[in-house]
Amino acid sequence: MASIFTQIIQGDIPSYKIIEDDNFYAFLDIFPLVKGHTLLVPKIEVDNLFDLDLETLNKLFAFAQPIAKAIEKSFDCNRCGISVIGLEVPHAHMHLLPINTADDLNFTRKKIEVSPEEMELTKKLILSNL
Repeated sequence: MASIFTQIIQGDIPSYKIIEDDNFYAFLDIFPLVKGHTLLVPKIEVDNLFDLDLETLNKLFAFAQPIAKAIEKSFDCNRCGISVIGLEVPHAHMHLLPINTADDLNFTRKKIEVSPEEMELTKKLILSNL
């Protein structure tokens, strides 16, 4: 069975898509730690990020760079943080979040609630800086 991320990539499950190319798909996390929390997912279904071949892994970071810069421009933050945990969904993925401290990457914290309208505004803000 396809992972939830594959279903999102295929359009079977709606998402707040930021951008995609032939290899990757970026969209807002619907259970964010902070506004602007974005997920980057390879279109190939691989469970562990570090099981990706080196070329794909390098391309993922190149795909992430302009998104990270757009996040930094869109939110009052010191930088865009990155996290790879990979325990929640068996499909490799990377988290990009606007952060001010290392604690902003603490995934044991309670997630914030963001309305669909706020998600659309967040998406538009990031896209305007991409």
